[in-house]
Amino acid sequence: MKLNLLVPVAAVCLALCFLCVSCEREDRKFRPYEILGVTRSSTPQQIKKAYKRLAKELHPDKNKAPDASDRFVEMTKAYEILSDPERKLKYDNYGITEDTPNFNKKHDYSQYNRFGDPFDHLRDFFGDGFGRFRQNRDQNIFHKQSVTYKAYSNNLVPNSFQQPHIILFYSDWCFSCAQVIPVWSKLVEELEPIGFILATVHSEHERELSRKIGVRELPHLVLLTDGKVTHYRESVISVVKVLEFIRRKLPYKLVQRVDDNNVGEFLKGWSDNKVRVLLFGKLDIVRLRYLTSGFKFRERAALGYVQMNLPETSNIIKQFDIDKTKDTLLLFQEDSVKPIATLAMQDLPTNTILEVIEKHQFLQLPRLSSQKVFDSLCPVGTSRTRKRLCVILFTRESPDHDQYRQMMREFINRNNYSGDRVRFTYIYMNRQQQFLSALSQDGQNPELGVLVLWRRGEEKAKYEWLENSWVETNNSMDELKETLSRLLSANEVLSGEAIIEHLVDEHASSIFVRIANKMIEISEILRDNITKDELIPAASLVVTVGVILAGGYLMSYLVKLEEENVQKTLGAKGLKVDRKGKVVPELKIHELRAETYNGMIRLLKPGCRTIVLIVDRESKDKLVAKFYKHAWPFRRNKTLMFGFMYIEKGLSWYKKILNLTLPEPRDIKINPKNCIGTVLSLNGHRRYFCMYHAKHPEASRRPGYYTSSGAFMGFDSENDSSDIEDIERAKPAPVLDSPDHLPIFEDQLLDGLQNWMDRLFEGSTYRYHVNYWPEFPISPSTWNTK
Repeated sequence: MKLNLLVPVAAVCLALCFLCVSCEREDRKFRPYEILGVTRSSTPQQIKKAYKRLAKELHPDKNKAPDASDRFVEMTKAYEILSDPERKLKYDNYGITEDTPNFNKKHDYSQYNRFGDPFDHLRDFFGDGFGRFRQNRDQNIFHKQSVTYKAYSNNLVPNSFQQPHIILFYSDWCFSCAQVIPVWSKLVEELEPIGFILATVHSEHERELSRKIGVRELPHLVLLTDGKVTHYRESVISVVKVLEFIRRKLPYKLVQRVDDNNVGEFLKGWSDNKVRVLLFGKLDIVRLRYLTSGFKFRERAALGYVQMNLPETSNIIKQFDIDKTKDTLLLFQEDSVKPIATLAMQDLPTNTILEVIEKHQFLQLPRLSSQKVFDSLCPVGTSRTRKRLCVILFTRESPDHDQYRQMMREFINRNNYSGDRVRFTYIYMNRQQQFLSALSQDGQNPELGVLVLWRRGEEKAKYEWLENSWVETNNSMDELKETLSRLLSANEVLSGEAIIEHLVDEHASSIFVRIANKMIEISEILRDNITKDELIPAASLVVTVGVILAGGYLMSYLVKLEEENVQKTLGAKGLKVDRKGKVVPELKIHELRAETYNGMIRLLKPGCRTIVLIVDRESKDKLVAKFYKHAWPFRRNKTLMFGFMYIEKGLSWYKKILNLTLPEPRDIKINPKNCIGTVLSLNGHRRYFCMYHAKHPEASRRPGYYTSSGAFMGFDSENDSSDIEDIERAKPAPVLDSPDHLPIFEDQLLDGLQNWMDRLFEGSTYRYHVNYWPEFPISPSTWNTK
């Protein structure tokens, strides 16, 4: 009994150990392309060349670095994978790096037969066909092409930006999946040779992937391009319908139709930094192999299709002497008359098309228009013995500089430099400002300058400028030849060093195009994923939300109208509504007292004034109301502050400022009743005030003529006539508004205030200057102003 218990425990321990080892292996990412320093599109010759170069550098007999042996082993393993076409295809498609990968192994269901076959009754019902399907299910094509979630994320999604993928979701117990096997086999036979990647996913083993993709029923087919999934929604999976689905969902205008009318425009459009490829065929539709080729090289080449049996293409056929019995490929660079590559066969294979385009994917003088182009033309190289140099001509995006770019092309034609050692490019200075600032020296203008660059890392680079600009044709060409000859030697080092940031992608779509594409993508996703049964509730929800939003907008609009009406009504009365909904005056009249004295007068900013009305307790309500109406037109003037002062509180202060304006200070007495209705304009910063009173003459100041501050209002002369006479010894000015012997009633005190305020803002009122602002008296605590 103990032995029986130990066996499962040991099995569990072994399984856990195996799982840990598997997880450790998965964490260590083995990337053959990065180890050898090549790309997926590299040819076998390039891979072999890279392997030999690294073998010389990393061989333990020559390299004494501690990790040289490990790196040499990894490099050898990477070369074994990439040099074997079958293993390379498995790695490109599924990320398989072992000869016998174990991530595709299926669960062993044989243990369930210990209690008899639970599907015997189904075999009796369906016949031997079901039994044969079960017996061969581990050997069918689905299991051979099955991928995991990890392989989907790490390999299929990144590769989908260069190759379209067809993925089929299936299950072992799906009877409809068995009927699709012949169709799938035919699709594999048709699509794999022309550049498609076909894979399957076991939905029971990869439930998370099935849930993420949105698989609801089996079998389920999806198209994966540019990392986006498009669902096949037809009820029947057939070869014809799947091909129609692929044509319909591939990106728009991968291959352009070309005839006699637009061939010139097509071939001369290389200013977009793409080579031109003309494909000649007899079919009225563009072949899928042409579409996949255009999909892979859409960033580097523009493909055009010419249907040879049409009358509107006869001139093209004659111009390039095309054999109508064969499919033909012509590849053009800057020269739109003479192709750089020609290929004619009865049936152009996809691999041949891709090899020709890949070999000539750049113009003779390409532009550094993005980081991808920069990495391809000027790759990173650490070997000093075989430096890979990049010659860059700095130009502006102007037709005036076309001649200098053509001069560089002529230099390339005259001098046969190896593309593996030297690449010639040019750059638009106005589009790549960061790149320009990183390489410019001492703020000099590098326009039409030539730079030789050697990349030592992703961002590190060594460089050297030519002394002669490219304007000086002969001198600059000779200097460039001498510089390249010198720098290509093993021991020469470039003088300058810089840190280069990523280049701006000049071909990136604008924000409006990206928004439009995103909206189209969302609409397609909704169309593909929402069924008719879900459409009605979704539409109902959208309509409900729309009604709620419209109702809310209508209510807010009505409330806004009501608020405007209330504001207009209250504004006519000099009132407004604050944030709390409380009705407050828009123009505030502050009381001048000891607590507000500093803020209203002493601490005023330059250019600001406080206009104060003097009242007593009996006249306060009536005079302040009239003063408010006169001040209302100036309510939005931020340099003005309005207030009032009780003469009972501020009489002593008022005496002091009047006394400070006299030639010689005197002990004066003032009748408070005569001060009612006086308005003072106080400039706290410049220490002066202007005064309004119903009997104030406001006469213009003339030499020898002076109007004392309090003479016109009548100081109290009953007790001390000598002092008053002494104070009023200046010649009194005539009263302009009314005779002195006539009394002025309280209602008439502010009648002339409006005219006085106009003169105040014109600067024509008399200014009484004081040396300082005296202290304002503190009112007794028993004083009640309410």
